[in-house]
Amino acid sequence: MYLCALMSKFKDSKPMNRIKKVLKEQGRTQTWLAEKIGKSYVVVTNYCNNNTQPSIQVLTDISQVLDIDIRELLVSTKDN
Repeated sequence: MYLCALMSKFKDSKPMNRIKKVLKEQGRTQTWLAEKIGKSYVVVTNYCNNNTQPSIQVLTDISQVLDIDIRELLVSTKDN
């Protein structure tokens, strides 16, 4: 519950995940990802547009399907 409130607080600021960008880099579609992780296209679109955030388990599933480190799906909270 706290995590959801925290995420919604930052929803209007900057994106929290990079799923859409990683899909584009790999030449994959949201439809493809939805099928691979067993979620609807609408759910995956909401993840990609940062309207909602996937759970840690779903992020893990996405990272495995995309064959990347889970950290590559997240936007850094530190400015370098």
